[in-house]
Amino acid sequence: MWLASPALPVGGFSYSEGLEAAADAGLVGDEAQALAWLRGQLQLTLARSELPVACAAHAAWQAGDAAALQTIQAWVLSTRETAELRQQTLQMGRSMLEWLRNLQPTHPGLALAAQLPPAPAWPLAFALGALALGLDAGHTAHALAFSWLDNQVQAAVRTVPLGQSAGQRLLAALTPDIPAAVAQARNLQTRMDDWQSFAPMLAILSARHETQYSRLFRS
Repeated sequence: MWLASPALPVGGFSYSEGLEAAADAGLVGDEAQALAWLRGQLQLTLARSELPVACAAHAAWQAGDAAALQTIQAWVLSTRETAELRQQTLQMGRSMLEWLRNLQPTHPGLALAAQLPPAPAWPLAFALGALALGLDAGHTAHALAFSWLDNQVQAAVRTVPLGQSAGQRLLAALTPDIPAAVAQARNLQTRMDDWQSFAPMLAILSARHETQYSRLFRS
């Protein structure tokens, strides 16, 4: 619950992950379209990339496997298709590491994290924070998924825009999808060749967002 809180000082609230550009392009203009957008992202990107990455990273942190962490980090960075998506994962990862450093300055994972310059990508850093708090891989993935969903629903409330009641309806509709996404991620955890982050329109919208005239979010 602590890790999934939007109060965690990692800046997740400042990113729309393409949603702001989708609203600007007229692709997401009401509650139903926001629901479809978020469900698509959860099923097509999180369940097949961010969540299995976090589960695999959790195992690597636990084992102290620096080589595995470097391989996972390289995969994540190679799949960030725009500058702002890459900057997001590194900024949030760096902030998560700073949070852990303040909380547990002698945690052994911090030395391993130093081998992932300039910072562990967000799902790797989140997995390290979860491990430090005693979460297993399954709970780590659940927390990461809900953290993403909560931030994205708030982004939808502000950009579409939607009312707060609509935001709560989105959470009610999408939270039940998380266990299936986590189950898929756990199934993919050790099968890196089956991970995928293939969302061409998301990449195009993110690239457009970098030069969008007016915007609330960093990405």
